[in-house]
Amino acid sequence: MFRDIPEHEALATVDAAWAAGVRYFDTAPFYGAGLSEIRLGDALQKYNRDDFVLSTKVGRVILDELDNSARVLGEKSGVFEHGLRNKLVNDYSADATLRSIEDSLKRLKTDRLDIVWIHDIAQEFYGDQWLQYFEQARTGAFNVLTRLKEEGVIKAWGLGVNRVEPIELTLGLEEANPDGFLLAGRYSLLDHDRALQRLMAEATTHNTHIVVVGGPYSSGILAGGAHFEYQKASSQIIAKVEHIKRIAQRHNVDIKAAALQFSLANPTLAAVIPGASRPERIAEDVAALKAVIPAAFWDELRDAGFISAAAPVPV
Repeated sequence: MFRDIPEHEALATVDAAWAAGVRYFDTAPFYGAGLSEIRLGDALQKYNRDDFVLSTKVGRVILDELDNSARVLGEKSGVFEHGLRNKLVNDYSADATLRSIEDSLKRLKTDRLDIVWIHDIAQEFYGDQWLQYFEQARTGAFNVLTRLKEEGVIKAWGLGVNRVEPIELTLGLEEANPDGFLLAGRYSLLDHDRALQRLMAEATTHNTHIVVVGGPYSSGILAGGAHFEYQKASSQIIAKVEHIKRIAQRHNVDIKAAALQFSLANPTLAAVIPGASRPERIAEDVAALKAVIPAAFWDELRDAGFISAAAPVPV
């Protein structure tokens, strides 16, 4: 995201993750119009397919036709401007889901997928039309992925979204039985109340055993970057982060370590996806996981109103 990543750097990042013990890799056709899947497929070729978990997403079909116009991608406009120029079509129908999976298998150079997430059926991408796309997915992608799981083609499926509401809606459906959810940006130091109140306990009640959090660094602002929610951070967000940093400094805590460990502290979660794009970032993430954070730091964050009283913290 946000920059033109050389191929050798992308491949080296996957190798660094593997060397650090990472065995879950997530991608999507949407990421660079297929470029992410192509590079991840190349990077993972050297490893035994039985030794890692692989997930991708459906909801966008990539055409051979090129599109050099400016793409309107909701809150994610401009994020993948350095990707391929192939045209993307938003389609959650049954036929499009099957085609998307077939195309992803080719780009990833693999014979199977472990998890398939239905991508971005939420407000931040489709605005007032999001429920129309959700309905298309409910009658299309939901049924296809359920059948593929029953047939043993995939091991699990669910939604991969940036909002809590589509997950709540899905959990309320009698006919849907997703295995889990990938929720990006909604369980972080900067934003976790709604997910904590409306999703975590509900997911457990429905025996949803795979809950993955993406974006623990909130698009980079909690790891020294300038972005929040895929765009340049507002002055209000910058001020909030600076306040958290001052508290962290008083306790000799790296805010990146605090952000990553906070997301992982919730027992409902199966994994967190930091989204490294450089090999050295992997080492930073591993160090962040191992950092010792005093309880007094979390207490001060609670007292200052930055984290919910009900949010689990590392112990």
